[in-house]
Amino acid sequence: MTIHDDDPSSARRRPVLSFVRRSGRLDERLRRAWDRYSDRFLLDLSSHPGALDVRRGIRLDRAFVDRVWGVGVPLVVEIGTGQGENIAAAAGSHPDIGFLALEVYDPGVAHTLLLAGRDGLDNLRVAQVNAPELFAVADAGVVREVWTFFPDPWPKMRHHKRRLVQPALAGDVRRALGTGGMWRLATDIDDYALHVHQVMDGRAGFENLGGRTVSLPTEHVGKGTADEAEMLPHADFTESSRFAGRVLTNFERKGLEAGRTIHDFAYRAV
Repeated sequence: MTIHDDDPSSARRRPVLSFVRRSGRLDERLRRAWDRYSDRFLLDLSSHPGALDVRRGIRLDRAFVDRVWGVGVPLVVEIGTGQGENIAAAAGSHPDIGFLALEVYDPGVAHTLLLAGRDGLDNLRVAQVNAPELFAVADAGVVREVWTFFPDPWPKMRHHKRRLVQPALAGDVRRALGTGGMWRLATDIDDYALHVHQVMDGRAGFENLGGRTVSLPTEHVGKGTADEAEMLPHADFTESSRFAGRVLTNFERKGLEAGRTIHDFAYRAV
């Protein structure tokens, strides 16, 4: 399913990618799910099969949301849906809301399709595209909430520029959110939490709704130097309590078992 084919005259941004394309092999169960459910739940938004760029002329606008989910249905978008546990659970609990799962890796896409098909989640759709490119062509106010849970931390210092949360994406997310809309984020990496605060706190158009205080280093560390974080100067930052709408996935459970702190953020569009 396409959106619109009105080729915009403005040049398209090509941001630094926050992922590395991997050829994730599908086991027989996931291959069957892909073959069985892709026509029903997977949106065709890329330039050609196997590509992750957003096709020229695509717009994420109200007309598209109305056509896919129904007239006036609010839309929640998850960037980096992983195995799909969070968004599938939310779609099952809120049939009156439309959900769009954005994921680049084949196994995650296939598993989300499996959950959608198994549970008959007709309010859930999946798109295998680079999320910042889709938000770059999103109309104002088209999304109610954006979720970004446990994005790739890119721990090496030289790779921090690849982190998903960046000023350009924040600007596009703000435009896509209507006033009062929410960007909810979570990470189990302290240095990524500092990165989120630096990008988002005090940013025009967003209000940090956090109500709990956490202490974080005020300087970045990278892979191999994380042990030095405790020796760095610290400052207090404001974060949120755990988002009740986020299920406890195996990924988050492993982080907790490893002793990592879960950082939750809720930024409201103002």
